[in-house]
Amino acid sequence: MDLHFFIGYDPKEDIAYRVCKYSLLKRSSINVKVFSLKLDELVAKKLYYRNIDPLASTQFTYSRFLVPKLMSFDGWAVFCDCDFIFLEDVSKLLNSLDSSKAIYCVKHDYTPKEKHKMDGQQQTIYPRKNWSSFIVYNCSHPSVKKLTTEIANTESGAFLHQFKWLRDEEIGSLDERWNWLEGWSSKNSKQSDPYAVHYTRGGPWFNEWQDVEFAKEWIQERDEYLSKKFNLD
Repeated sequence: MDLHFFIGYDPKEDIAYRVCKYSLLKRSSINVKVFSLKLDELVAKKLYYRNIDPLASTQFTYSRFLVPKLMSFDGWAVFCDCDFIFLEDVSKLLNSLDSSKAIYCVKHDYTPKEKHKMDGQQQTIYPRKNWSSFIVYNCSHPSVKKLTTEIANTESGAFLHQFKWLRDEEIGSLDERWNWLEGWSSKNSKQSDPYAVHYTRGGPWFNEWQDVEFAKEWIQERDEYLSKKFNLD
């Protein structure tokens, strides 16, 4: 089975997207079809027409909720932010999926201490923070079909990101190692050896975030990607 995988794209984090995609494909034992959620393409297709949100830290803050529509509400698909690197075979995600669940995510209890992240963006705090940064969608689930183009473009960030369009029992739990929050999970989790590291505060592609956890791993992955010069657009 092919796995459809959507990665958020923002021009200011182009190299992060490329390294994320490279690390994903490099370790996968199954065929993965990767798609970038580029805002200009979604606008051209008339799928994205939201007003600019001053609190949105990336161009894919809301476009992730168009994934089921892009899948024609059929099959399973995964979304992740671009500021990830994968250290494990993503096929393991598929081993225990239950079709009664509308989505799967890591249910963090995350409260960042920093006031700013990435390139000076304001750090916002809200319930279920980072749950939506890695989503496994059951696109054919009746409740996921609520995510129409109109809903994705008009509903509030709180409604979308906190999964208020779902009942709690429809939200399946993923192993925290699939969304290992740099600077947080190592101090607050009983797990170890992450499957996917999420540089949610900011990663080594920003000058001010060179000394974060797993910086060495990301830099090695970047250098390997650049040395091979794969066309991973």
